[in-house]
Amino acid sequence: MYSSTARARISAVMVAAVWSCAQAAAPARLNVLMIVSEDHSPNLGCYGDRVAKTPSLDRLASQGVRFDRAYVTQAGCSQSRSSILTGLYPHQNGQIGLATHKYTMIRKDTPNLPALLKAAGYRTGIIGKLHINPSSAFPFDLNWNDPKFISFGKRDIRKIASVAGEFMAKSATPFFLSVNTPDAHVPWHRQQKDIPAEPIGPGDVSPLPWVPVDTPHARKNLANYYNCISRLDTAVGMLLDELARCGKAEQTLVIFLSDHGAQFSRGKMTCYEPGLRVPLIVRWPGHAKPGLVCEELVSTIDLMPTILAATGVAGPKGLPGASMIPLVEGRSVGWREYLFAEYTVHSPNMYFPQRSVRDDRYKLIVNFLLDRPSPVAANCVQHRYDVDESSLMRLAPEYREVWQRFSRPPAVELYDLKEDPYEMSNLADRPEHAATVKRLRDRLAEWQKRTGDPLADPVKLDRLTREHDTLDPGYRKDPGFKWKYPSYLY
Repeated sequence: MYSSTARARISAVMVAAVWSCAQAAAPARLNVLMIVSEDHSPNLGCYGDRVAKTPSLDRLASQGVRFDRAYVTQAGCSQSRSSILTGLYPHQNGQIGLATHKYTMIRKDTPNLPALLKAAGYRTGIIGKLHINPSSAFPFDLNWNDPKFISFGKRDIRKIASVAGEFMAKSATPFFLSVNTPDAHVPWHRQQKDIPAEPIGPGDVSPLPWVPVDTPHARKNLANYYNCISRLDTAVGMLLDELARCGKAEQTLVIFLSDHGAQFSRGKMTCYEPGLRVPLIVRWPGHAKPGLVCEELVSTIDLMPTILAATGVAGPKGLPGASMIPLVEGRSVGWREYLFAEYTVHSPNMYFPQRSVRDDRYKLIVNFLLDRPSPVAANCVQHRYDVDESSLMRLAPEYREVWQRFSRPPAVELYDLKEDPYEMSNLADRPEHAATVKRLRDRLAEWQKRTGDPLADPVKLDRLTREHDTLDPGYRKDPGFKWKYPSYLY
């Protein structure tokens, strides 16, 4: 027989032993490494691009799931990143334009990934730019954006990987780390810090299929765009090496994507495929089916629900996206039939509101302003990313028509993405497609109503247009300047 004291001690030891075993059996909480690159379409080897040299990303895709039809909500940096971190469309959170031009979310307390994960005990970090206003709404424990190492002018990927590796290794609690690389944003650097070791040249590339302009200037830019992608791939390899080195790769969900498509004509700042469609790769040991290619229509509004579900952290109700975990695990589930995207403004001189919807085959684009040419098209000519006035005059007749439509868009555009993946032939006015146009326009109107799109109201659209048309040119130098749109759009 044991005394009561002895029994109490034995009981305490047994409870401690059971607790210890339970702790040992419980899986470590999931880390999240999200790598967000800049300004490139799915021009990667694993997406079938024969010019791209991307062994690290190709390997990542073989270890996880490659999403073949992944889209951003808007082909602009701040707007897209606001959707990644809040799970909302830009017209919902208010970040309708670039943060550098003082556009801002309408509410500082909008639920966001770093805030929710930090409250749940995660150590949070961001490397590179956040580019969303107000930045104080995003409580990162580490916020490293040293322009000497990570900027459009200076891209030291070794230093970036080193800072990331130190953060991951020293995180005693589970971490959420967003690494935002500068490649492949303009200027397209042929080399930075001797990377890539063997850059390609103009003779190694051919015109992109959606921009059939073949000039020495265009080829030089395109070659260096691919050199940026090569350097990006090397950076991803270094980041994954750092993750493996600290022994946390098996407990880390890795997500790679671009913030939007490339800055070529009909890409960035548009609702065309080269602007909205991006690479998206997810590796999650024990969950993601290695080598799987997912064809479902996914959007960056799905990232926040996915990360919250994977980490077991509760999020806000009513988000427009859905968790991609069933798709990552290769399960057959009902998924969305329609995917929506938007464009409102980039910088104030690039104001040209559009909305788009696509289904499995067709895409509809609605252009709101018919009283003016597209400033986005004019910007491409001005900066000569791929075209200039002289090259436009030499375009083949069929592409000259495409360029004219880009420059002066009609009210409605309809494309058959199965037969015409580069959106060359507008079918909107053809009688045989009238039912498709009506169906997609109805779905778009329903989405605008469901998500509270303020530009569905012509009065609000007119007021936002007038605010941009009458903007004081000195607004950026005015420390007291604030956009008025949060007060009347919402």
